[in-house]
Amino acid sequence: MMPELNPQDAARTLGQPPPEIASQRRSLLSPPGGSNQGVKAVFWNENELRAAWRLIVYIIIFSAFVALGIRAALFIHLPTMRSSEMTATGALVQELITMSAALAAAAILGRLERRPFGVYGLPREGAFRARFWQGVVWGLAMIAAMISLIRVFGGFSFGDLALHGSILWGYAALWGLVFLCVGFFEEFFFRGYTQFTMATGLGFWPAATIMSASFGALHLSNSGEGPVGALSVFVIGMFFCLTLRRTGNLWFAVGLHASFDWGETYLFSVPNSGIVAAGHLLNSSFHGPAWLTGGTVGPEGSVMAFAVMAMSAVVFARFYPAPERNENSSGAI
Repeated sequence: MMPELNPQDAARTLGQPPPEIASQRRSLLSPPGGSNQGVKAVFWNENELRAAWRLIVYIIIFSAFVALGIRAALFIHLPTMRSSEMTATGALVQELITMSAALAAAAILGRLERRPFGVYGLPREGAFRARFWQGVVWGLAMIAAMISLIRVFGGFSFGDLALHGSILWGYAALWGLVFLCVGFFEEFFFRGYTQFTMATGLGFWPAATIMSASFGALHLSNSGEGPVGALSVFVIGMFFCLTLRRTGNLWFAVGLHASFDWGETYLFSVPNSGIVAAGHLLNSSFHGPAWLTGGTVGPEGSVMAFAVMAMSAVVFARFYPAPERNENSSGAI
């Protein structure tokens, strides 16, 4: 079994304040009294329930909330998203359910662990401030760079407008809200509570690799997605982890994720991980080999996606250097 970090070392590794600084109360997941040996050691380390078991509890609570949310949505006849069709209203209902479930499950575990919610990546003081809007700009720039490179090599045409008048702005706002929820859900579920907890047992980058691989694998369930697209999602996931490591929280990643998906789905009106959404801005089209356009996957399956991600990582690492850390530091990662 992998050795787990104590709370102080875990906090330094993750760049977060040690939990006991925020609260001196004993974790409700602390081991029962007596020696921590035998079967008991399988479930607890010297401080609390082991990371693997905390993750299992988190996923169970999350899944229960999602199931309840879907049942409620069906009961009151809200639109839901089908695998063959992606509408803005159906996607919004689904993403609100999954986002709320991911955040609520972490809030419950945070109370049990006696940790402030912000240590899982979304500190209240950073909400929609500079880092978030920097991420929004980066996301739009990255998807624009991918589309531009594909177009330079003759693989993309803008076409004409598919929407006009007030409906154009209505869908722009609605898809913006949808992908804000997507950004919150996917970033927090894969790089929030799960990343924090897994890193206490494995370290930051091994945990990041596992969670990013899971992030890519999950996209294979989308119709039209393929292995190259899933690999691209894995690479993008690792880039998101770099932004977490360098900024200390998920606000930059949430903004980037939301604007990237909005630009891909609505602004440039191309497939997003194999899904073409209704209510997009342009009658755009891809033409050319799949290695260039990404085929049914969309630009994430294009070789240009890997080129843009590599350039983005280099530029990001240059302008967001790793902060200095010392024994007493509890600042950003």
